[in-house]
Amino acid sequence: MKKLVYLISPEKVHGYFYDDLKKVLSNKNVKFFQLRLKRIKKNKIIKIAKEIKKITKKYKVKLIINDHPNITKIIGADGCHLGQNDASVVNARKYLKKKIIGVTCHNSRSLAKIAVQNKVDYLAFGSFYKSKLKPDAKKANLNILKWAKRNIKKPIIAIGGINNSNYKKFIKSGAKYIAISSYIWDNPKLKPEIAIKEFK
Repeated sequence: MKKLVYLISPEKVHGYFYDDLKKVLSNKNVKFFQLRLKRIKKNKIIKIAKEIKKITKKYKVKLIINDHPNITKIIGADGCHLGQNDASVVNARKYLKKKIIGVTCHNSRSLAKIAVQNKVDYLAFGSFYKSKLKPDAKKANLNILKWAKRNIKKPIIAIGGINNSNYKKFIKSGAKYIAISSYIWDNPKLKPEIAIKEFK
């Protein structure tokens, strides 16, 4: 099965989260797992990341740490994801050497071109819909994916409000992976291990 999901963590990690994560990753359609914890102290993130790394390693999923190149290095994660207001990609590349570095490009061709010049490994575009994870995110449209597919030779990730009923159009428009969070972790109808099966 082709792995097409770029899974982002919930905003809070509870005790039962680790079991849920194992069940979700055992479905084998997740390529990356991004740990994104915004309002938590670094030492706590490190502790959580170490636990998650055991799980992602077992299921052969790439562990990406959001925002923190130093935590990425400390725990030996596979890579780091940077927003436009986070650490500089150039500095992160010097620090992380050959690790994966991805960057958010919103709906911007110029940000995408800069990211490619800076030798990132993947580019994320969005938000395509309102998402609970980033309610104030800049809006993007499908044209940016079509443009990126033609002009950029790096994997493209679509992000923002993606669910089981809309994800196929992002793949058709040029995304190699779809970033999902709320639909898996915050779904009132489906448990995480059932929700993940919707993406084939």
